[in-house]
Amino acid sequence: MMPLSEKQWQAFSEAFIYREVPKRHLLTAAGSIAREAYFINKGAGRLYFIKDGEEISANFMFEGGFITSLESFLLQIPSRQAVETLEDSELLVLSKERLDALVAQQPVFNLFNKAIAEMAFIMLQRRASSFILDSPEERYNNMLAQRPEILNRVPQHMIASYLGVTPVSLSRIRKRVSG
Repeated sequence: MMPLSEKQWQAFSEAFIYREVPKRHLLTAAGSIAREAYFINKGAGRLYFIKDGEEISANFMFEGGFITSLESFLLQIPSRQAVETLEDSELLVLSKERLDALVAQQPVFNLFNKAIAEMAFIMLQRRASSFILDSPEERYNNMLAQRPEILNRVPQHMIASYLGVTPVSLSRIRKRVSG
């Protein structure tokens, strides 16, 4: 985390607005512009695409994580993804407008943008590599090792789409792994 003075920390924390939202609340619709980023204090969120009427999960975030359609948020262009809550959630909301004002007042906050973008890039690169190099069973085992909370907090059909398999294939993989 970047070292901040007390004044900088106060300005940063005041940029966020607390919001409670119910389960399955759409934070950003596909085709709309993501004007907010969300830090999850409590709850869970999902980033997904819609292709031929089918939802394809791209990522899940839980307490302590940020979620938004990052490309849309940073560039203020229509999002190709949708963002929703998976559980009743308590969020700290940062608008693009407030972030830009914060950066204009104190350029040190560009480091915040950079850190978020770097984390997102690394996650996406790992995910892309996994789809190229790993079998579906290996992707499942990696998910269990690296993000076990997904299994307990996300519906099976969403996990299947996240792993790039059908729900039936996921069921078979789970049987092989547990048996």
